Amino acid sequence: MTTAQFYNHFFKELKSIYEEREAANIADWVFDNITYLKKWERRESSNKLSNGHLLQLKQILNELLSHKPVQYVLNEAWFYKRKFFVNEAVLIPRPETEELVSWIVSDVQSTMCDGRHEELTILDVGTGSGCIAISIIKELRESNVTALDVSEEALIIAKKNADSLEAKVGFIKNNFLNEGTWHQLGDYDIIVSNPPYIPWKEKEILSKNVTKFEPDIALFVPNDDPFIFYNVIARFALAHLKMRGKIFVEIHENYAGEVHKIFTGYDFKVEIKKDIYGKERMIKACRE
Repeated sequence: MTTAQFYNHFFKELKSIYEEREAANIADWVFDNITYLKKWERRESSNKLSNGHLLQLKQILNELLSHKPVQYVLNEAWFYKRKFFVNEAVLIPRPETEELVSWIVSDVQSTMCDGRHEELTILDVGTGSGCIAISIIKELRESNVTALDVSEEALIIAKKNADSLEAKVGFIKNNFLNEGTWHQLGDYDIIVSNPPYIPWKEKEILSKNVTKFEPDIALFVPNDDPFIFYNVIARFALAHLKMRGKIFVEIHENYAGEVHKIFTGYDFKVEIKKDIYGKERMIKACRE
């Protein structure tokens, strides 16, 4: 069988569960990884598919048809220009989280004097794959970045990514919701977090590739306390955020007003930022 023939089959099967454009993107991503052939090379009728590649592609197709995200199948996700290792212990990095990182980087760079700034201390709460912390330290190299997570499995992945991307991030296992653990932490110029913020009641409306494979602990919050992480971050910041320090958090698109109210209630100056789709997805809270 030629590569072109099996690619066409692969693409057709994916269209049964994905829209055509997404199916094509996934098929291209997989074939790039397995065959190392460029698009035009895959179309050449003379390119035969080896038995080894055929077996790999059949296995991958079966996994994809079970709604398993391609990032988990291939153990890779691109975030802020870099490739990260991911598995089902961590969330798949999202474009809106890239926008959060971009906001932090541009905010810091806008305050630089002659292109330089004093060393910043930055805390990433709930680091998961480490994508936020690692991207920040790669862009703001003079910073001192610490990242925490309650999941040992997530921290293993984050450390793996930091090593492969040569990022000097300090990692801590910490249950941030337990205020008794805060003595492990220092004082920071910036606190950043993409915390769990989806109420459990919304699980049924999410796609299968999210609910079947991504870690619940990183996604969902109690229906009766959906803003638990923002309240805890605000209280932590009262004691651990330096004067003129800033908090950057990702938020649920439907609850910007509620999160805004939480931070203003703790006397922070708050700014809501929309993502590229016009949804209110990020908040900056400044300590004057």
